[in-house]
Amino acid sequence: MGDIIDGKAFAATLRQNIAAEVSALKSERGISPGLAVVLVGDDPASQVYVRNKGRQARETGIQSFEHRLERDTQEAQILDLIRDLNADPSVNGILVQLPLPRHMDAEKVLQTIDPSKDVDGFHPINVGQLTVGADALVPCTPLGCMMLLRDRLGDMSGLDAVIVGRSNIVGKPMAALLLRENCTVTIAHSRTRDLPAVCRRADILVAAVGRPAMIQGEWIKPGATVIDVGINRIEGENGKTRLVGDVDFASALPVAGAITPVPGGVGPMTIACLLHNTLVATRRQLAMPPP
Repeated sequence: MGDIIDGKAFAATLRQNIAAEVSALKSERGISPGLAVVLVGDDPASQVYVRNKGRQARETGIQSFEHRLERDTQEAQILDLIRDLNADPSVNGILVQLPLPRHMDAEKVLQTIDPSKDVDGFHPINVGQLTVGADALVPCTPLGCMMLLRDRLGDMSGLDAVIVGRSNIVGKPMAALLLRENCTVTIAHSRTRDLPAVCRRADILVAAVGRPAMIQGEWIKPGATVIDVGINRIEGENGKTRLVGDVDFASALPVAGAITPVPGGVGPMTIACLLHNTLVATRRQLAMPPP
């Protein structure tokens, strides 16, 4: 029976450490990091997510600036807002909540953010820096996965890592991070031949494909560490919905050496890493060493 990796507890400890760093920054420099979140429209999931971000930011001492725009806001208006935030010294991190309405070019909007304030790590400059192994603001979900892996495994040199999913948000940055740890990295996807066999050779298996319970226990190498990034809402009993990952947890748990649950695994790490990135960005802007 594998160990369950408690992302919720790890994230709570990370937030405590961030709060201590923020408090020290305030007492030494008189500065409180500021995080600006831009939300366009009234998507219920996005609203909940933004509300949680604001609450957790305030709990760690980070200032939270929320900018809520109507769904029919013109693209030019959000670009002007981002330029204003770029120039505002009280704002150290900027996040635009995705998805944006269809009439907006998300890529153009994200590229308008100052790379030094891009706490989501989506700007092409940060993507490029990560890819070449330079200092970068790293996308929050892969960063959270990496923290859990380091805590569990320590030195990962030479381990076989397989990532199922090739998105710009998780799959590709996860590959870059695992390469930094000297893993042998494979990115698998919908066109991969014999996906179960590819997964079975992984010492580290990261599932980020967006299909509920797709990866079965028999696909997993005995003793492997499994990081399940998937968050899928499915119909449960009595018409209620429930969250499941991309890994079939019940069949994977007896085989894996360790596995993240859904919920309570990678999910809580994402916002904690957003706050971490805000602190990192603030210190870089002040020419201070990383926390």
